Amino acid sequence: MILVTGAHGALASTILAELDARGVPAVGGTRTPAAGQRYVDFDDPARLDLGGTDVLVLVSAGYAEDDRVVARHRAVLDAARRDGVRSVVYTSVTTGGDHLAFALAHRVTERMLRDSGLAWTILRNGLYAELFGALLRWSADGLESAFGTGSLAAVTRADLAAAAASVAAAPRSHTSRTYDLVGVPVTATDVADHLGVVHRTIGLGEYRDRLLADPLLLPFQPPMLHSIASAVRHGVLSGTGPDLAGLLGRAATDPLPFAVAAATAGRAVSARP
Repeated sequence: MILVTGAHGALASTILAELDARGVPAVGGTRTPAAGQRYVDFDDPARLDLGGTDVLVLVSAGYAEDDRVVARHRAVLDAARRDGVRSVVYTSVTTGGDHLAFALAHRVTERMLRDSGLAWTILRNGLYAELFGALLRWSADGLESAFGTGSLAAVTRADLAAAAASVAAAPRSHTSRTYDLVGVPVTATDVADHLGVVHRTIGLGEYRDRLLADPLLLPFQPPMLHSIASAVRHGVLSGTGPDLAGLLGRAATDPLPFAVAAATAGRAVSARP
């Protein structure tokens, strides 16, 4: 059996849908299971039960401070060893993302996985095209961001889910492999040009001030978002590679329409009274 954690999340649910479309049996794990899902709560290690799981797709529980994320991942890897899981597929962050504020927990988890004695595959996922578009903000005359002229080798969520499904369906073919799943470079100007508006660059200091003033963000989120902007602006997330196309058996999907759609949705939200 394949178990995919974080079943209610956007990536995990897309992986499950991809596996289902391929006729590969899989179950979602979540702390709030619906019918046909399993209870999996990384913050409740005493009740973690991975019995019957052959392949665990460990979708990173990255929405917290590093110590909590690492503790969550350690708990599930301990349970995987105890319960006889044969292979773990872990969704990490792209190699070029070492400078991102949330990279440390991923790299520590990768090290724990390599030292675990379990069979493993690491998917170093590039940043979503959908996220890139969502981080653009609307002004009176167009789009604003701290991205400057920098590009992001963005990936669609669907492509990453398809790659994960390919690995999970045949894990032995990918044992002890680390894949860097990056896509096609896209810039904020590309998105603005597609929408027929201008893109204005703001400084990283101004961007930080905006993030810190946003009451909807949790305390750990401003440094995460700021690090994405700085990394894109300075070109460290623009590198491409063959791994994604190799797992997909085709070229990566053009990320621009997905970034444009996310930016357009952001405009609708910002226009609400």
